[in-house]
Order: sequence, then structure tokens, then C-alpha cells
Amino acid sequence: MQTGENEQALRKIVDFTRLLSIAILIIHFYLCCYLAFRELKLTHKIVDHILLPFAKMAVFKTVFIAKLSALLLLIVSLIGSKGKRDEKIRPKTIFTYCLTGLVLYFVSGLFLTMSLSYIIIATVYISMTAFGYLLFMTGGGMLFRMLKLKLGSDIFNKNNETFPQEERLLENEFSINLPAKYQLKGKTRDSWINIINPFRGTLVGGSPGAGKSYFVIRHIITQHIRKGFSMLIYDFKYDDLSRIAYNALREHGGRYFYVINFEKIMHRSNPLEPETMLDITDAIESARTIMLGLNREWIKKQGDFFVESPINFVTALIWFLKKHEGGRYCTLPHVIELSLTEYKDLFAVLSTEPEIEVLINPFISAWKHEAYEQLEGQIASAKISLARLSSPQLYYVLSGNDFSLDINNPADPKIVCLANNPQKSQVYGAVLSLYINRINKLVNRKHQQKCSLIFDEFPTIYFNGIDNLIATARSNKVAVTLAVQDYSQLKKDYGREQAEVIMNIVGNIICGQVTGDTAKQLSERFGKINQVKESVSVNAMDTSISRSTQLDYAIPASKIATLSSGEFVGMVADDPNDKIELKIFHNEIQNDHDAIKTEENGYLKIPRVRQISSQETVLQYRKIKADIVNLIEGIVSK
Repeated sequence: MQTGENEQALRKIVDFTRLLSIAILIIHFYLCCYLAFRELKLTHKIVDHILLPFAKMAVFKTVFIAKLSALLLLIVSLIGSKGKRDEKIRPKTIFTYCLTGLVLYFVSGLFLTMSLSYIIIATVYISMTAFGYLLFMTGGGMLFRMLKLKLGSDIFNKNNETFPQEERLLENEFSINLPAKYQLKGKTRDSWINIINPFRGTLVGGSPGAGKSYFVIRHIITQHIRKGFSMLIYDFKYDDLSRIAYNALREHGGRYFYVINFEKIMHRSNPLEPETMLDITDAIESARTIMLGLNREWIKKQGDFFVESPINFVTALIWFLKKHEGGRYCTLPHVIELSLTEYKDLFAVLSTEPEIEVLINPFISAWKHEAYEQLEGQIASAKISLARLSSPQLYYVLSGNDFSLDINNPADPKIVCLANNPQKSQVYGAVLSLYINRINKLVNRKHQQKCSLIFDEFPTIYFNGIDNLIATARSNKVAVTLAVQDYSQLKKDYGREQAEVIMNIVGNIICGQVTGDTAKQLSERFGKINQVKESVSVNAMDTSISRSTQLDYAIPASKIATLSSGEFVGMVADDPNDKIELKIFHNEIQNDHDAIKTEENGYLKIPRVRQISSQETVLQYRKIKADIVNLIEGIVSK
């Protein structure tokens, strides 16, 4: 009635099986070498009477069957045996013992056919067979006591930190789909990064060289152009992204292509177009954008007297020009020139517009009471900042009107590229921020065409209200893609609170190699998975292995900090109609490098729209200055 559940009974069964194996082998020796035993007078009538009838049994009919039966019983006994496990036992040693033992065990039968004396044959045969039997028993015993540990085979815990990922291609009219490969328990599998709802915001992160543009942003541009999106591209290193967009548009068409470039002038556009400024709040936001873009340190000091005063001053200038003569002079260059006017004439001019009386009253009051130091503190910072934009090329581009900024107008869809230069990003970035602010106001409306806003190196511009755009633009089919290098960079340029809002509000995250707080935040955001832990306890009597599962980070911060170029981690958002169960991913995006290289070799350069001489830009520069002089003279002389 005793079974394997009783350890003592199991040992008895194992011992009996091995004893039976040895007994079969001994009986086989006696029967097979009976003549030698008789010659050596080692036989006995009682023994013969007991053992000789065994010769009629099927087990002992041939040498091979007898030896095979003994060997099989030995193997059964070894399977059920227990002993102290040892990790020092090597498979090579086991193989040598077992193979040598089997060869000796079965080859020894050849001596039975030799024409030698019975005693010599019996001695050699029994010795070889017994020795082979012992070698095989030793090797088999080591086989079942070998401790195969995997504790050192995966020192970085890679296999434990793998998890199933989305392998289906989920595509719709708005989606971004990136093919990838990932590891699951040591095997490479195909997967897809499916951003099926780009309107919930997409953050693309990664240190320089992580592959943000090459592996992610270029595909967002090409796929959205193919699907009919209108588009705004902030191209920090012109023309890296603009060239991709231009050539993709040549293939798919359906939209107009415009470039704002202050160095190689292409198109002109007035970001303060009076028709698009409906009330004074538009002027306030434009003034805030341009001033905070020029003075990035003010972003963290919003609300301070000497920050809000210059903003109010510029707001008054903008709204005055918007209201004067139907907005004839409502451009940023005219605002700059108007700010440089003498206080006496300037306040006389601004006082003619009742809507800005509240804004200019503190300045006029300080001027009348001869509080010149206070007045300079309020206004000089605005004048000094705006003076940095005083250049013929900037004036020329900002005072024209080649296209309107409602880029997602179904009747006139556009792709607009804003070109920056890393060496002049502080000045150009402020003006481009104004374009972005005005476009943001115009695209986030109902019944417009689907639109994609892509910002490379996002912290280099100031986008007032980016969190509000991501939060509210989903229903208006506006997809926002922000490319940043690191959370700390975003925090430095936008302040901690705004940076946290941006990081937490986006629904889709694709991130390459980052370190520090960014990696920690992402690791916590991706959550934990069940991981198998293995431990070994060795003592004098036994070796025990214990395995357990515990929740640990699916993608630790240390792993995010060591990602290779093209390797990304992240999370995607889904839709009520298109549920994605496996939202988290850690994979390597697959680019067809040869195909991309061939495609880029066939790219055409973006054509120059106009050839502008320096004389023409200087003439426009002087004309704007003359416009302001005439405006002031016309009002003051009345």
C-alpha cells in the first residue's frame, strides 16, 4: 500500500530494483560461465538445483537479453534514486562514464566466442562486464545528481524581464504603424507599435543618436501625409524633416507646401494677421509667446511685475496696430518699430485706442509722475528683447502674406515647415513660437481637416498652451507629436510644473535611451510583471532549489539607460472601438536601411520659391520704419 508519497517506501523499492538488477547479472554470470565455475570447483548441488532452472527463462536465453534486462532495471533504480545534488558535476564527465561503461558492458560478450580456456574467458568476461556495469551506474548516478543551475546564465536578468507584446498590425485612417522585433524568453518575435489614436498626443524621447528622427518621426511624417493629413513641422535642423515631407507630398499630393525660413527666404507669412485676431486675448497670447520665447527664464517667473509689464506693453502695441486703419500695419516688424518710439509720441498714439487704456495706464502714469526708473524697468526689457529681432530678413518674411495659417482648412489644406538653425535658435525660436501659437489657435476648431503637428526638439521653442492643445484637440482631429531628448531638458525650459503636465498628459510614449529621472518615471509608468526568482541552498546532506514569483519592474530604469540606437520602450493608447490589451512594448524598430538610402538618394531638393536680393530686404526694412514714422506723425499732428 506504500507509494512514492512515502519516501522510506520509495527507497526500499529503488533498492529492491537495483538488487534485482544485480541478481540477474550474477545469475547470468553463473549460467554463462558454468564450466569455468565447475572447473574451479565453485559449484554446489543445492546452488545448481536452484539456479540452473533459471536458464529456461526468456530473460536468460541469450547473453544480450540478460545483460539488457539487468541494465534496464539499473536505469529504473537510478531514476528513483536520491542523493546530494552537485553543481560541479559536468555533462562531459557523465557522458564519458556512461559511454565507456556501455562499451565495456556489451563488448565483453565477444570474449565468450574466443577459443581460450574456460577460466580465462570467464575471468575476462565477468571483469569487463562488472566494470562496465559499475562505470555506467556511476555515470547514471551523477546524471540524476547533476544540479543544472541557471543562476549565472542570465546575469542581466534579460529573459525574466521579457513580456508578451502586440504582434498584430492594427491600422486605421489615422494610425501610425511601426514594425519591430522583440525578445520573449530568449526567442525573437515580430511585433508592431500601433499608435491607433495619435490624437491623444505622442511623446518621442531619447538622447542624441537614439534614433528619434530616423526610426520614428520620419514614419509619422510619411504615413500621415499618405493618409491625407495637413501638417505643421517644426524642423530644428532644416531641412532634415522638411525634405522628407516635401518628397512624400510629391508622391501623394493633395496639399500645398510652404516653408518659413529666415536665412534662405522661401515664403512669407504674417503671424499677426489681423483677420485671425478676433479679440484682445489673441493679442495677449501672442505677446506672451514672443516675450517668453525671447526670455526663456521668464517662463518660471510668470506673474512677476517685471515679467507681466513688458507683456502688457507688447499686447497694447499689437492691439493698437490691429485696430488702426483695419490692421494695415499689424505685423511683428511694425510692433518692434513702434516700441522704439519716444515715450511722448508713443503714449500719445496709444491713448487714441480706448480698448488698450487699461493696459497702458500704468506706463502713462509712471511717465507723468516722472518715475522714469520704474518706466524703464517696465518697458526697456521689452524693447531690448524685441530689438534682437530687428533684421531685414526677419522683417521681410514677417511682413508678407503668401498663405494663411489655417493649415487644416478643408478648402485649402497645407503642409507648413518652420525652419530653425541650431546656431540661432534663441532668436528664430521665439518668432517660430509665435507662428506655432497662431496656428494652434486656428487648427483647434471643429469641422476642419485632420491635422498633424510635429515638433522636433520641442524644448527649443515656447508653446504656450501645449497641454491644453493635447487635452482638447482630440475631438478636432489634431495629432500632436513632441520630440524631446530628456525630461530634465523639458523641465529646464518650461519649468517643473509644465514639464510634468506634458509628460503625464500624452497618451503615447516612444522613448529611446534616457537616464536619470526620465528613466525612473518611465519605468514606474510601465509597471511591474511577475518574474521567476530562483535560489539554491547547499548543506552537507542535501542541495535544495527554491523558485518563487514576485512583481518587479517590467522595464527597469537601468535597462532604459542602456538601450541601443533603434531600440525603444513605450506605451500606446487605444480607442473604445480598437482595444489594445498589450500596450507596453520594448522592442527594436525595423527600418529597411537599404530602401531608405535608395529613397533618400532619389529625393529632390526643396525648390526655391523666390530669389531675394539683400537690396529688396533692406528696402522692405526701411519701408516698415517709414510706415511707423508716418503713422505717428499722422496721429500726433492732428
